[in-house]
Amino acid sequence: MHSRPARSPKFAASAILSILLGLAACCAATPAGAQERRDREPNSVYAERRAKLAAQVDCPIILLGLTGHEESSQTYIFEQEENFYYLTGHNEEGAGLVILPAKSSGNDASNAPREIFYLPPKNPQKEKWNGARMSPADPGIEARTGFATVKPFAEMRAAVENLAKTYPCIYTILPYEKELGGYPHEKEVGDWLVQIAPQIKPRDIRAQITALRQIKSLGEIAFLQRAIDLTLDSHVEAMRMMRPGLQEYEVAAKMVEVHAMGGSEAEGYAPIVGAGPNSIALHYDKLSRKIEEGDIVVVDVGAQYSGYSADITLTIPANGKFASRQLEIYNIVLGAQNAAIAAIKPGMDLCQKGSKSLYKISYDYINSRGKDLHGKALGQYYIHGLGHNIGLNVHDPGESCKPLEPGMVVTMEPGIYIPEENLGVRIEDDVLVTEAGYRLLSERLLRDPAEIEKIMAQGADQRAKAAKRGDD
Repeated sequence: MHSRPARSPKFAASAILSILLGLAACCAATPAGAQERRDREPNSVYAERRAKLAAQVDCPIILLGLTGHEESSQTYIFEQEENFYYLTGHNEEGAGLVILPAKSSGNDASNAPREIFYLPPKNPQKEKWNGARMSPADPGIEARTGFATVKPFAEMRAAVENLAKTYPCIYTILPYEKELGGYPHEKEVGDWLVQIAPQIKPRDIRAQITALRQIKSLGEIAFLQRAIDLTLDSHVEAMRMMRPGLQEYEVAAKMVEVHAMGGSEAEGYAPIVGAGPNSIALHYDKLSRKIEEGDIVVVDVGAQYSGYSADITLTIPANGKFASRQLEIYNIVLGAQNAAIAAIKPGMDLCQKGSKSLYKISYDYINSRGKDLHGKALGQYYIHGLGHNIGLNVHDPGESCKPLEPGMVVTMEPGIYIPEENLGVRIEDDVLVTEAGYRLLSERLLRDPAEIEKIMAQGADQRAKAAKRGDD
């Protein structure tokens, strides 16, 4: 899905597997509450992130989680604001966080807590409807949350007022100016701080959190791998069932079912299944067309696991056999992707120009091979970037021109979209940048056209045998 943002650990498959098993064992020992995610990282990981953040600032950091009122739809399932979750692992509404700088100010009491977690009070009546929630009065709440100091949320305002008297500044997440003023939640938090401490202009902590989020921990990579594996399973099912006469939504529904049965709590984004003329729309999500003979179908669907989103795309022929023109364009996109992936290593980037540009490698490949119906080069039909970071958001924070570093996980998704031919092709893999180069987390993705046709033929054969048994 095309985007709109210490020492590097060594990433071995065995290490990731052991981390995932460890997380599973941890979660089995402590059953998840009503809103808590099925899996999460150990409290020590979140504490380490907060400590890294505290070491970079000279004033307190004030963050508020989502309240649960940000979305009124009856289908809404609570999901914590990403940065708050990244620092706390807490997925319930109404929480707050104060982190004091690692270096104490002259007015600091040396024994004062360096971080305080605020939770709403117990509400038995609400829990009858929505299930159990954590509260500051729960026995063992400190060990459960990983915070030495847990207080009622009602006390947070007074604490912030006192900090504003002690420190010359306060950090929080300020709204993006380039994103129409940012999300409403971000503006509300900023307004709240200005109301409490009008003498202090809040400073933005977003960049520091973003820098941390770009380098994935072993636990995060394990969650991403789980999401990717579920997604790969669903793409195989899509190949097996694909045929003319199906509705686009039927393909998406089967893929979502595979994800859910495997433990995915949601999709990372609205499923994209675009057949024929819909294959050229990058974020087509209406799923309203019947798939017809001769269509090419772009399938861009990704599972989410414990908050972490995969992002995988395949393009397959509706009838199980690529037409010659479809195969020509597909192979050009595949060649561009292979060329870009082969060049991945620390120091390269996703910028659209420059000597370290992976995008340029993919663009030059596409623009030097094949022509449109008028004999013109195909580069003009490569209308988006090569990739983006993934993580807690399918478009995780990250600048395209920032050099890649070990621990980053990015997509590789070149594409060609020719409106005149109703022909769109995109192939997308998820890649971990390592110290030595890269590791393809979506290695099981069937990208070779002959393999795709083989799986689709097997699916057609199974349907024929099932139909024959039905006749008998």
